[in-house]
Amino acid sequence: MTIQQGGLPRQLYWQGRGHTVQVVLDTWRSGGRWWLDEPTRECYLVQAGPLVAELHHEDVPGGRWWLARVQD
Repeated sequence: MTIQQGGLPRQLYWQGRGHTVQVVLDTWRSGGRWWLDEPTRECYLVQAGPLVAELHHEDVPGGRWWLARVQD
């Protein structure tokens, strides 16, 4: 995952290919499962070329990014 200024995703990788994010369609915050001590996370629904993808980022310093789902 490549991040631009402001913390928004700029590029994602899926099936060995890079896809540039053209637009962030939606954003929301997820509280995580508090009983498992999961951190909150920022979630993004993005359009990246032919893909619509849901990306998550842990809301902690150095938090990890992951691809939650993708539609092509």
